[in-house]
Amino acid sequence: MDTIKIRIDQAEAGMVVASDIYNMNNQLIVSKGTILTERAITRLRFYNIYGLTVYAEKREQPKEESYIEALRNSADFKKFNRTYVDTVSQVENSFNNVITGAEFDADKLLAETDRIIHECRNGAHILEMLHGIRNYDDITFVHSLNVALICNIFAGWLKLSEEDTKILTLAGLLHDIGKMLVPKEIIAKAGKLTNEEYKIIQKHTVKGYQILKDQPIDNRIKLAALLHHERCDGSGYPNKFTAEQIDDFAKIVAIADVYDAMTSNRRYRNAICPFDVVENFEREGLLKYDPGYLLTFMEHIVQSYLHNIVRLNDGREGEVVLINKLALSRPVVRIGNGFVDLSKEPDLLIEEIV
Repeated sequence: MDTIKIRIDQAEAGMVVASDIYNMNNQLIVSKGTILTERAITRLRFYNIYGLTVYAEKREQPKEESYIEALRNSADFKKFNRTYVDTVSQVENSFNNVITGAEFDADKLLAETDRIIHECRNGAHILEMLHGIRNYDDITFVHSLNVALICNIFAGWLKLSEEDTKILTLAGLLHDIGKMLVPKEIIAKAGKLTNEEYKIIQKHTVKGYQILKDQPIDNRIKLAALLHHERCDGSGYPNKFTAEQIDDFAKIVAIADVYDAMTSNRRYRNAICPFDVVENFEREGLLKYDPGYLLTFMEHIVQSYLHNIVRLNDGREGEVVLINKLALSRPVVRIGNGFVDLSKEPDLLIEEIV
């Protein structure tokens, strides 16, 4: 069969690779006979492959795994998932011990989170693995562990000291411990809460503080439990505090808490696309959350989605290739050989990461 040499920008889904392709370190990236998909083309671009040899005749493109399917089938995720499930169980046991008055062991709690952190290469790797966890039942312990991991990554972005990173991670882990004292039928309710039920669940912040107030831990951890639902514009609870009255670590935990809650499946709704969450932050967040912390979070979180394949609301799929600094939720997307700058297309938006 005839072969042709093409540039990477000429590559199309359905073309068949005519020879093995290696990166600069002589590692095989794509093998001979592979039918190119959008994901395979993205991989070649990622490794700065500028040209390749393909057969002249295209073949029908195979059905491609979704991003989540491919992630969950990876060896990395399977290893992460085993550690994650075991750690959630350990967190539940630790929370129960705290509630029943057992001796508080902050080092043991941190060690449970550290197991996951040390198994991952870096913060970006942890965030990628967390994408695969989004279909887990929304229980207090899963959410608490997620927020702890996000807080640990956030601390790195903020260049916090090692000691402050530990404290912020523990604050994320314990921020919702008060929910242990809220009736389970309210926590697990599938439908919309009544006004009375909402008032009951709001009390988890005060209950959490009461659980932690006499424990030998940093005061910022206790304040994060009490104040993580306060908002800088005074619209939060339990005290309707404004920015200057809210502890910095509570402000940081609040952002991690909301991001994880919105991007996870709930019993009453599916997970919200991360770019929608960032757009909500851009539209309303700068009043409700500390702008310095929020901007740092948004700038880094959108970078974690660079080179992902996304679906637009008009059905087209493409690769996120450039983040717009002034419109973080609206990046530039490569579709085929063209580019769509979502910051200039108000009617288009990213519907899903595929």
